[in-house]
Amino acid sequence: MAMDLLALPSTAGHHVLSFPSFAGKITFHCKTRNLSVALQVQAAIVQATPRSPPPIRKITAGNDAVPISSLRSSRDRAGDMQAEAGAMARAANASVYNPELLAIEYGSRPIKVLQRTLEIFIGLGTFAFKLWVDQFNSQLDRNRRMRAIQLRKVFTKLGPTFVKIGQGLSTRPDLCPPEYLEELSELQDALPTFPDAEAFSCIERELGLSLESIFSLISPSPVAAASLGQVYKAQLKYSGHIVAVKVQRPGIEDAIGLDFYLIRGLGFLINKYVTIISSDVVALIDEFASRVYQELNYVQEGQNARRFRKLYADKEDVLVPDIFWDYTSGKVLTMEWVDGVKLNEQDAIERQGLKVLDLVNTGIQCSLRQLLEYGYFHADPHPGNLLATPEGKLAFIDFGMMSETPEEARSAIIGHVVHMVNRDYEAMARDYYALDFLSTDVDVSPIVPALQNFFDDALTLTVSELNFKTIVDGLGAVFYQYPFNVPAYYALILRSLTVLEGLALYADPNFKVLAASYPYFAKRLLTDPNPYLRDALIELLFKDGKFRWNRLENLLVQGKKDRDFSAKDALQPVLKLLLSPDGEQLRALVIKEAVRVTEAVVLGSLIDTYNSVPSPMRALIFNGDATGPLVISDNEKNTIMDLRAQVLRIWGLLQSSKNFDPTILQPILQLLQEPEARNLGGRVIGGITQRLAARLLQQVLQAPTPSPASTSAALRTTFEKTKRVVYLD
Repeated sequence: MAMDLLALPSTAGHHVLSFPSFAGKITFHCKTRNLSVALQVQAAIVQATPRSPPPIRKITAGNDAVPISSLRSSRDRAGDMQAEAGAMARAANASVYNPELLAIEYGSRPIKVLQRTLEIFIGLGTFAFKLWVDQFNSQLDRNRRMRAIQLRKVFTKLGPTFVKIGQGLSTRPDLCPPEYLEELSELQDALPTFPDAEAFSCIERELGLSLESIFSLISPSPVAAASLGQVYKAQLKYSGHIVAVKVQRPGIEDAIGLDFYLIRGLGFLINKYVTIISSDVVALIDEFASRVYQELNYVQEGQNARRFRKLYADKEDVLVPDIFWDYTSGKVLTMEWVDGVKLNEQDAIERQGLKVLDLVNTGIQCSLRQLLEYGYFHADPHPGNLLATPEGKLAFIDFGMMSETPEEARSAIIGHVVHMVNRDYEAMARDYYALDFLSTDVDVSPIVPALQNFFDDALTLTVSELNFKTIVDGLGAVFYQYPFNVPAYYALILRSLTVLEGLALYADPNFKVLAASYPYFAKRLLTDPNPYLRDALIELLFKDGKFRWNRLENLLVQGKKDRDFSAKDALQPVLKLLLSPDGEQLRALVIKEAVRVTEAVVLGSLIDTYNSVPSPMRALIFNGDATGPLVISDNEKNTIMDLRAQVLRIWGLLQSSKNFDPTILQPILQLLQEPEARNLGGRVIGGITQRLAARLLQQVLQAPTPSPASTSAALRTTFEKTKRVVYLD
């Protein structure tokens, strides 16, 4: 975000700030030890713009500045840890979600509970009745804008819990009409503000310092207001850094606590009487409530941001702001200011020469790393939390709601996609054990037909053409029928990915999350040494004893689209398994395929050579025989040429990959010096020799192409002395 700040000369001990970008003049007077706010215009909400802020002149005011020996950028890690410890001490009394304590507190206050229940029922019930009247009078379309405004006002009036619901709906164009999306998007950072005097008083109370000792400049009104707090733009006095200062809404803990007490009670009723929902609704509510309560502790949010920055800000197109711990507490968060445009403001983004889909793809790739590599992910990526910077980076600016994917589930999710591609529904059903959707004593055999019925219809399209919501809805229907217990982390994953898909749909109604995600899955399958993923890759490449070169080619094509893909790492996990004591079954498959490929390369090269000879010379060399040097059918000839072409294309893909180096084969050559590898090489060479000798014998006798089995029988005597019998079938 950018907002023009202009420092004016101080008068009578006051520090005056002017904001010329507003329609009218706004002045802010900050008097030592006394806070006096004079606003000539109503406090405004400033939308993010891509302009960089103008230089701000530092103002010195008073002699009580915070003593800092050096700038933050040069402070060592020990000093940073000490500052963080101080912030944690200031947040020692932060609230933690405890449903038992909420039950005790509100169970003894029935009147307040009844009042809130009626407030919710009247607010939502009145809106639902108006929709019914519109439908009855056939005026739904005509009154849509008006109803969208009313729904936004209802959510705003009902408070932070319902604002969160509205934020989620604002990113789902497949669920809400455009008018609703536009109105509900205002819930992201344009909510009603609370008095600035209360906010400034909170800052001083939480940090134990006067406002003048912390900031040389601060905006007189919030630049944004969200569900849990509002944000001011300021300049730190000791360093001159431009920062965002988030201040928590007063009384929010009590409001959220009462709402979750009521929602949890509804969850108990759903668990008891709504049999169609097999998941533990109360557990899901508790998980969501604990995440919201974590958002109320701004020190926790700062720690989330630090961890997120460490894991994911290594990518040049991802920006994570830094935290200023000296000025952070449980209810005040001071972080680096980020100039940018909200991700759903397509026109503003494109005016800067940026593309929304490029930014969304960055978000998806970053989210996949979050979900499936480190397991630590941003669970609330709505447009108000994602900004496009003028440099084309995607900035994450809110870290209140985070979650983690269990390590075993990360690999299982990728394996689940592979099994879906293979239409291996039995393996898909078994994946739910690893995902912790089912206890191990549940028989999955009845689930297989349900998966087959859904995916056989859904997979008439390619996987990359599937809409993420289609899969979620289809799996949801299966989950309802069987004893699934969907973990809370899975619900947050769905929320994260559906929000990103919803953002992409603003720019491209045909956007598919799975299509954008597939390069990442391909890269992980080809390069990850995890045994689960290695086995999933083998399942993908081999079927019924045959190697599927088209699958390998597609994986390489897709994997190359991922900027982190490296040919050096491709297939290394499979090669290691191939030469391990546990790889005998794989070795048998590879030997057979190596013989086929070698034959295709040799015979294909021979056919190419023959075709390159001018026709008169062919007749002279082959005595007028039009069949050429090989006696094979057209079908077999086409098969050989296709296989050779496919292998050469795959080699070309590896060669054109980033960081390709022919020395990637060196580890394989080194491994071939081991006894087991030498035995494998001997078996391959024996098979190739046997196959080519059979071809030569065929040409001499001008006989039809022998099958691998008959070839093996005819030449068994010839190779008896070698003691290397290779079964090519």
